[in-house]
Amino acid sequence: MGRKSENTFREIHRYLGFFLAGIMAVYAISGIVLTFRNTDYMKSDVQISTTLEPNLNEETLGAALRKRGFKVNRTEGDLFYFSGGTYNQKTGEASYTEKRLPKILDNMNKLHKMHSGHPLFWLGIFFGVALLFFAVSAFFMFRPKAPIYKNGLYFAAAGFVLTVILLFV
Repeated sequence: MGRKSENTFREIHRYLGFFLAGIMAVYAISGIVLTFRNTDYMKSDVQISTTLEPNLNEETLGAALRKRGFKVNRTEGDLFYFSGGTYNQKTGEASYTEKRLPKILDNMNKLHKMHSGHPLFWLGIFFGVALLFFAVSAFFMFRPKAPIYKNGLYFAAAGFVLTVILLFV
């Protein structure tokens, strides 16, 4: 491989890295926070009062509140009591407490977990392609006969083996 193509890969790699530094930080931070999503780590209580349709049953109430594993603990007249809140079946008024992350971390997580229905889904695709470019272009930044390239291949192989192991654990 010629020196010119090495420099081209290095330049693209370098400037794309600078360009994506912010989004990489967001993905890194939100990835760490998402690791603790099944806990209350960094979450605070938020009191929510809303009016839903009246006369909802337990199943439709859980769907309306967007709560997985929803269960009514007890019923007293028109009042349903569930974990962290109540629902008045006659008026449709619901009042409950939710655990939420700070707004900035919640927005980071939403960006991290983006799907094809999200208006910015193309950003996720672009970021994935850019990361794939980073992974591949690293192999073109050094001459194949250089000792650093050979050592890099050992590290790449170790990383690949670790990834395969983690996929099957």
